[in-house]
Amino acid sequence: YQMFFISFAMSIFLGFMSQTILSNLGVIFASLIIVIFIFLGIISDMLGVVAASCDIDVFEKWKKQKLPGAELGYLICQNSEKFCSFCGDVVGDICSTLCGAGGAYIVTYLAYNIQNIALVNLLTIFISALIAGVTVFFKAIAKAKALKKSNNIVLRIGRFFEKFAIKKNNVKKNKKNIDI
Repeated sequence: YQMFFISFAMSIFLGFMSQTILSNLGVIFASLIIVIFIFLGIISDMLGVVAASCDIDVFEKWKKQKLPGAELGYLICQNSEKFCSFCGDVVGDICSTLCGAGGAYIVTYLAYNIQNIALVNLLTIFISALIAGVTVFFKAIAKAKALKKSNNIVLRIGRFFEKFAIKKNNVKKNKKNIDI
């Protein structure tokens, strides 16, 4: 149930933001927004595959060696089904849906400005095929890389979040010291 509500809320928020932004922009900027959502979808699907294919035994060993990023990497491995579902299903599918909405906006914009229905139909097919083709092509490349280098990618994710969490905790500690 949590995933439904998270994905529903994210879809409303991102859909509202993209439609608000798209309605005030032209076709070129709308295309850039679509490219951003394609990129986010590719990265999130890649992260989902990485989490599903990483080796928890390797992370257990790295964690004992106190390798930076290994502790959070181990947590990702332990919770791989949740991480994979969130990245691949929630974020990835929402991005794909928003790409479709962006494509629909471009088609609507063009249909309003082009009176030839046959041309509009061809553009609709071409835009849909282009979005799908680019997305599938780059997701396949990203997933292949994710399968080959899953442990290293998860370790990098762990390092990134450890640095972020350490900076955040240091700010909180420093703030407490100042308040006293």
